[in-house]
Amino acid sequence: MGWLEAVVLGIVQGLTEFLPISSSAHLRLTGELFGWDDPGAAFTAITQIGTEAAVLLYFRKDIARIVVAWLGSLAGRRTGDPDARMGWLIIVGSIPIVVLGLLFQDDIETTLRDLRIVAITLVAFALVLFWADRVGAKRRELGELTVGHGVAFGFAQAAALVPGVSRSGGTITMGLFLGYSRAAAARYSFLLAVPAVLGSGFFQAYEAFTGDVAGEGVAWGPTAVATVIAFGVGLTVIAWLLRYLDRGSFTPFVVYRVVLGLLVLALVGAGVLDPV
Repeated sequence: MGWLEAVVLGIVQGLTEFLPISSSAHLRLTGELFGWDDPGAAFTAITQIGTEAAVLLYFRKDIARIVVAWLGSLAGRRTGDPDARMGWLIIVGSIPIVVLGLLFQDDIETTLRDLRIVAITLVAFALVLFWADRVGAKRRELGELTVGHGVAFGFAQAAALVPGVSRSGGTITMGLFLGYSRAAAARYSFLLAVPAVLGSGFFQAYEAFTGDVAGEGVAWGPTAVATVIAFGVGLTVIAWLLRYLDRGSFTPFVVYRVVLGLLVLALVGAGVLDPV
């Protein structure tokens, strides 16, 4: 991987991680369109550390409050504290993606990166998001989050293991179906992603360092640059998206996903893009 490729992919990662349009799909497509090798699941996971660092910075006060309250609940204090409860709900909601990610790791890194699967998923989940945005009551806030809803959010996040679904798109869609406001669903989506994404990123980095050939397939210098760029761009996108959701709908993202998915299918069918 070259330095220019790293800069471009870092910008793409930062722009798409928090929007409901699938960062993994865009990284896969960008590499194919420019004639670059598939950056791979390891590159995607590691650069996501940068975007999650943006979440840690943007929500630092909320996260610090949740962590302190959760630790207090372990010691038998603050058991009724809503922040402690949120900490437990984030843990519960993270279980599905950890289990499914380990069970289907090989498929995630190979079969599911087929551009035909990515394109179909972009279109299909765009329609699901559109439906959820239309029928959702949008009345609930995060203080009303239940254990059952936390688990449902968790399985929706796990669906994003398939490139094209979108981590934020999956969890926000579930939140809308459960009656949460757009902003509340997005906020919980960001918080829920922190342990899963950081865990995945550091796991992939560990595997690269400790494999039969250390670092094989990972260009560490360019990957580090891409990760830093993803952090800066992602921080800007978080701030913009939360402001936008106070007044805007998900329709522009739905239209974009459908158009992109159909375009990819057409290019694959015409032989312009290699699906694998």
